[in-house]
Amino acid sequence: MKGSFKVGVVAIGYIVAILIAAAAVAIRVANTSGPDAQASSGMYAFGDALLFVAVFGISALVPTAAALFFLRPYRPFWTLLSAVGLAVAVTGVTAATLFEVGRHAAPSALATWDGLSVLRILVAPLLALTFLVCAVVSPQRSPRFALLAATVMEAAVSAYGGFVWFVPLFFARP
Repeated sequence: MKGSFKVGVVAIGYIVAILIAAAAVAIRVANTSGPDAQASSGMYAFGDALLFVAVFGISALVPTAAALFFLRPYRPFWTLLSAVGLAVAVTGVTAATLFEVGRHAAPSALATWDGLSVLRILVAPLLALTFLVCAVVSPQRSPRFALLAATVMEAAVSAYGGFVWFVPLFFARP
């Protein structure tokens, strides 16, 4: 297989992922247009953006896996990817720690970082899936273990976010 064909396959996969995500947002917009959407347009826009990122991220896992499969023979790529994966996963653990420490703090720089860490925690489930795909496709043992460690860290951050934000919703006392 030629390199240009491989690039074309991956590019078409990403274009399809964008189209799927855009269709999901269009369906949501069509089903939620009304006075509530007009009154809270910023909240709905943020929800639409989150939906697009989530659907695109999941849909893009297939072309990403194809690209990673095509890059299997290049050991330096896998070494760099595993190092970057671990570094990104550490930022997730740091964000969860900042959120836990800063959510009860008085207004300060720590409280500001606490507010920004929410955005990083929201991305953790998608990153966990991405690192898992990378680990599955990785041809070498040490990058595979590093990417699995990054997957576990991101899964822990995701579980923390779910525990802190959603468990109280279900078990709140009336």
